[in-house]
Amino acid sequence: MPKFVHGKAKAGLHEIWMAETKAQAEKAFDQFVRNFDAPCPKATGVLVKNRAALLCFYGFPAEHWVHIRTTNPIESTFATIRHRTTRTKNCVSRNTLLGLVFQLAPAAERSWLKLRGFNRLTDVVC
Repeated sequence: MPKFVHGKAKAGLHEIWMAETKAQAEKAFDQFVRNFDAPCPKATGVLVKNRAALLCFYGFPAEHWVHIRTTNPIESTFATIRHRTTRTKNCVSRNTLLGLVFQLAPAAERSWLKLRGFNRLTDVVC
């Protein structure tokens, strides 16, 4: 996308994935395509092609949306492990590296948020 539309496009995308209902997300999606099809036909084409996959999380219970929308637990865990393993000079063997990873992963896990709506997990798991 051209730089002059980045701010407005980011706001439009935010309206789609942060909508309170699937109907509102669909409406925001259509509005985004109308607004950005002329300056960015390739970008809107990719979105339209993948519309069902992009909005599929609305089929899950609303309590789970906050967890489905983010990849932060994965990214922050691997960032912690990567930071420690690059700073540690004694992790030259596979076994010492695995030992360090298995020590750091539970420590990183303690800072994660608890699942909201955990009692509705049976609705999510097939």
